[in-house]
Amino acid sequence: MMELQALIAHLRQYTGIAQKRAIDGVLSRFDLQRHVGAANGVPLVGDDCAVIPRADGNLLFAIEGFMNEFVVADPWFAGWCGVMVNVSDIAAMGGWPIAVVDALWSDGHEKAKPVIDGMKAASQAFGVPIVGGHSNTRSQQQLAVAVLGQANALISSFTAAPGDALVAAIDLRGQYRAPFDNWNAATDAPPERLRGDIALLPQIAAEGLAHAGKDISQGGLLGTTLMLMECSGVGAHVDLDRIPKPAGVPMERWLKSFPSFGYLLACKPAQVEALTARFTARGIAAAPIGEINASGCLGVSADGVHGVFWDLDHEPLMGVCPPTQQDGAHV
Repeated sequence: MMELQALIAHLRQYTGIAQKRAIDGVLSRFDLQRHVGAANGVPLVGDDCAVIPRADGNLLFAIEGFMNEFVVADPWFAGWCGVMVNVSDIAAMGGWPIAVVDALWSDGHEKAKPVIDGMKAASQAFGVPIVGGHSNTRSQQQLAVAVLGQANALISSFTAAPGDALVAAIDLRGQYRAPFDNWNAATDAPPERLRGDIALLPQIAAEGLAHAGKDISQGGLLGTTLMLMECSGVGAHVDLDRIPKPAGVPMERWLKSFPSFGYLLACKPAQVEALTARFTARGIAAAPIGEINASGCLGVSADGVHGVFWDLDHEPLMGVCPPTQQDGAHV
């Protein structure tokens, strides 16, 4: 592994984290910042999904857009990911997916075909129907996919608290999908296993084994930790030596990776053993990698050396304010 300070400097320049900083400008233009947070225990803007409360639970609504170069370079896998990452967002909040829609642009039907085939394959594997969308075959290659889900108990980005343990659960049974840093543990997995793995999250939420969390996204593990911290208005410490990692993969690459199944979950320390056991029973690596604190900083350590990766008090990431800083208005 790189020397810790060099690793910190390297990862702070990672584009996956830098892209999260664009969220601030979007929120401010939509005048949404004052609405970020929790209303009656229901997370709003800034979480993995929008939450729409209903008498019989909560509807979850999420959308993902994909980089054009990714869709052009690997169209089948881009289509697969269109479904998979949305299903992951729903699961991250303790829900199960109901249906998917897509918006697909391409230069002709032949270029659209592999994207559609990838979406169809993932739809069948995860058992989530594609029910409609929008298409244009007289344009450049682009893709966006949205999903509707449902949850009873919620896992929120806004409810991590000082004293919580931070647990990482990542499926290591895969390999990189070149040339990007996508860790693919899904496309060759049996569909029944994929569905059972995703079903873990709503079970964990219903049993109260974790109350806060996010899926590990394009920002990598540390970027996702920062997003969780900012939403909850907390700090955290991560011990890099305890992060589940495939053998032979350098830490500097692993911390930039986007795993097909990867979650950060906050729970009470007494729940760590029961929580990690749920994942390990299904062959998914899970371990406590740190703790939540009140510092506002993300501290990291490796081989007994400590450093500060990010100080949110001096350098916000997404511009999302925790509930305690709200003006009381909600949507």
